[in-house]
Amino acid sequence: MQEAVGHGLRAAVVIGLAAALTASVCGGVGISGSAVAYGAVIAALIVRPDFQLWPTLLYPVLLGVVGLGMGIGVAVGLALADMPQVLVFGFVAALMQLLTLLLPAKLRLLSGVMGVVGVLPLLSPSPSWRDWGNEMVALALGLAIGTLLQRLFTPAAVAAGDRSGRAPAQGSSAETAAKAPEPIEPPVAVRLRRGLHSPFFWRKLVFASLALAIGQGLGAVTPKYVYFGVVLLLNDSIGATLARVRDRMVGVSLGILMPLLVFNCLGMSELSTGLVMGGTAALVTALRCGEHLRTALISSGVAFIGYGPLVAWYIPNRWIDYLMGCGLALMVGLLLFPSSALRQFNALRDDPDASAAELAALLPAAREEARWLGLPTPELPQ
Repeated sequence: MQEAVGHGLRAAVVIGLAAALTASVCGGVGISGSAVAYGAVIAALIVRPDFQLWPTLLYPVLLGVVGLGMGIGVAVGLALADMPQVLVFGFVAALMQLLTLLLPAKLRLLSGVMGVVGVLPLLSPSPSWRDWGNEMVALALGLAIGTLLQRLFTPAAVAAGDRSGRAPAQGSSAETAAKAPEPIEPPVAVRLRRGLHSPFFWRKLVFASLALAIGQGLGAVTPKYVYFGVVLLLNDSIGATLARVRDRMVGVSLGILMPLLVFNCLGMSELSTGLVMGGTAALVTALRCGEHLRTALISSGVAFIGYGPLVAWYIPNRWIDYLMGCGLALMVGLLLFPSSALRQFNALRDDPDASAAELAALLPAAREEARWLGLPTPELPQ
């Protein structure tokens, strides 16, 4: 435990340095505005608290997915510039959901990223290819700087483990994943057909397309967060949706503290950016809420850099509007085609033909559902 906390505090220092240095480098090469926030946030997110290395392919794949999604948003925004924003936003949101069906299983975790980055250009008054280029350069700088600083500050024991090829210290799950055979990836046509026949896909596509309009109708000051709530939180099962809602609200709540404190004391600067991001990471580590670290860092970066200088209305309304998004995601998950992970887990556990991999995949969502219902925590059969 002490070693994990020590690594977490070291990672907080590296996260702060990475965010501050990225913001400074972006300013030095003439990048300003929201692009700096993209670079600083990705520099903080790429630093892993356990100092393990990301797969090398992550970097080009992430840049490719983000570049494609934002490029589509810019192209559609320019082509439909005369149409109401809510219609253009809904069209791009639906298009992003369709494109997620093309992602292979290994990239399925990036489906939420595609849903977010596709609409980001539409949030600016006038999307442009120049801004798109600056944002991509800032993202590349953030990835490079964050990775370099993590390598420089990696503890000797962790670095020795990487060189020897040993598994991470908490490697029971990693060893299990390594032993499990990889499923055969179906062709693109099969993935498309399955997705288009799934009620969960259409449920998410429809409400992602309508989320901005719903947020405006509810009087949200920043209705984009209602959309982000639906895209990032709504999952196929009730338990998985509940887990994401809890992570989002805890992470956002922790992530708004440091921006307020640092801004009121020191104002805006590259040093302040590093203090905000590193301070948020240190706070999350001290509270032992490591599972919410990435959400808290995104919240801090967007609040401090993306909206700097901070305005009085932004922080409370961001929290309230995200709460609206959480409520909409939960309502849709409970009322339209509800799927209980806990019920599925209990049924599979009593089935002698059920595989351990299926049970393990359902276990986190089933536990979350049981926690909210006050039921005993489900366990894997011995």
